[in-house]
Amino acid sequence: MKLAKTIMLQGTASHAGKTLLVAGLARIMAQDGFAVAPFKSQNMSLNSFISIDGGEMGRAQVVQAEAAGIDPTVDMNPVLLKPTTDTGAQVIVQGKPVGTMTAIDYHGYKLGLLDAVSESLERLRRDFQVVIIEGAGSPAEINFRGHDIANMTVAEIADAPVCLIGDIERGGVFASLVGTMELLEPGERERVAGLIINKFRGDRSILEPGIDFLEARCERPVLGVVPFIRDLRIEEEDSVALSGPRPAGGDFPRTPGNALWPSDARRSEGPGSARTVQVRIVRLPRISNFTDFDALCACSGFACEYVEHPAGMSGADLIIIPGTKSTLPDLRFLWSSGLAAEIIRQAEGGTPVIGICGGYQMLGRQILDPQGIDGGAGGAKALGLLDVETTFGPEKETTRVRGAISGESPVLRKGTKVAGYEIHMGRTALGPDASPLLDTRKGPDGAVSRNGLVLGTYFHGIFDSDEVLAELLAYFGCPADMPLLGLGVLKEHEYDRLARELRQSIDVEEIYRIAGLV
Repeated sequence: MKLAKTIMLQGTASHAGKTLLVAGLARIMAQDGFAVAPFKSQNMSLNSFISIDGGEMGRAQVVQAEAAGIDPTVDMNPVLLKPTTDTGAQVIVQGKPVGTMTAIDYHGYKLGLLDAVSESLERLRRDFQVVIIEGAGSPAEINFRGHDIANMTVAEIADAPVCLIGDIERGGVFASLVGTMELLEPGERERVAGLIINKFRGDRSILEPGIDFLEARCERPVLGVVPFIRDLRIEEEDSVALSGPRPAGGDFPRTPGNALWPSDARRSEGPGSARTVQVRIVRLPRISNFTDFDALCACSGFACEYVEHPAGMSGADLIIIPGTKSTLPDLRFLWSSGLAAEIIRQAEGGTPVIGICGGYQMLGRQILDPQGIDGGAGGAKALGLLDVETTFGPEKETTRVRGAISGESPVLRKGTKVAGYEIHMGRTALGPDASPLLDTRKGPDGAVSRNGLVLGTYFHGIFDSDEVLAELLAYFGCPADMPLLGLGVLKEHEYDRLARELRQSIDVEEIYRIAGLV
């Protein structure tokens, strides 16, 4: 059986831009008629997704699969690490959790995962014409060389040529590229077919002496200088992107049905006002699946801001508590920071509050953890805004779901259709002063308070629905004809925009030659 061609993108460091460059190249290859798939053997992220077969995977490979025009599968990210502490993480292999490990324990465990990595890669290579592989961190991390399952070991398994990426925005790009090449073993260095400079601002001609030096010193061509692409509306992998308000502007056409972030965020004066709705999203220390709110932030009716302090809640029309990998520690953060008291105060004053997943659990009366699943046996008092109680157990729910609003709430009208996915530990029981928020095929989900202004759900992705956004806008008195985003339209536009930028800045024909596609 003929296997797909491969090419691998590695970086001189984390955040060099590998994820977006893989997505852009996947889009280009798909546009040029190739059946292309992304692959990253090991990903570390709290931003995860449930594939159609119920497996959990990193959202970075979901983005790359979307760019390639294909459905994401767990084979595209066979090993996912979800940090639980600074020195530990839950380990997910081919979509299923296998345990929580310290960094030391995982260091000794991970070489045993090479079989799973190889199996997933081979399945992709049987189903596609080309697989673009993304590395992790740097291939020149000497302390990891004997335990590598993400960089040159994978390149060797796939027999993939490597393009090495340096991030010029951070400074020191020439030293990073040369230094990485110097630290590679001779056989690893032979795999590097070319260099790419990423995130450049300015006139490329200024770089020419440096490029000449790089090509002479490394004996490899510089395949492109990729510009810093402003306001690119493609999902971020890491929550470091969440500081401050979401950006305004961009070059997406402002036509009916295609709205972007508002350029003039005006304060809403509550129901009956036609002004922009001020949304405050709590930036929890271990926030997960923050892309749940991309569609909400992208709709011109809302101005979204992530906040970490009570003062940031000023002027909120709608408060959202997002998901988290560690519910009890982040609940303690809410109490210690004063955010809990401020959320309770505003909720009692009539401000709607919505909790997603771990945020839903925090809205209840208490959270019980008798087995120490979430970090230390015991439990904690929650915010008490919903009459529910959550108990943690060893089972993890991972499933795609559809349903409709069933609870009585002025915020979301009964019958509003929703879709999403669940990724959570714990089971939540409702008391007499709460009713289910959603009716789904698998049964009721979530809860709504007696006054209908506090809502919680385990559904990730609920705000991706135009119907849900329209209901929220209607509650806050925004015009009925206000254009909604259509998240799929925006994504397609931005993947095409990324592809255009890369075609103009990278030697795509040489990439094809290196990959053996021409």
